[in-house]
Amino acid sequence: MEIKFIESKIDEVIKELEKEVMEVLMDESLDKRDTNLRVKPLTSTKKILLNALDSIKMVDELSKKDINEISI
Repeated sequence: MEIKFIESKIDEVIKELEKEVMEVLMDESLDKRDTNLRVKPLTSTKKILLNALDSIKMVDELSKKDINEISI
């Protein structure tokens, strides 16, 4: 599995999410409530992506370990 490729794509998405968060935070026309309503889904998405990446890495590591055990 190309973990580095997946990681780079997730990093790209996270950078875009962070840009969106900054745009929302800089928008002075939004009050605190509206700002929070717009930022929360973005931060949740970031957490989901990071958790998914951790899971992918763990599965890859376990599969490599299993392959090594089988070949011994």
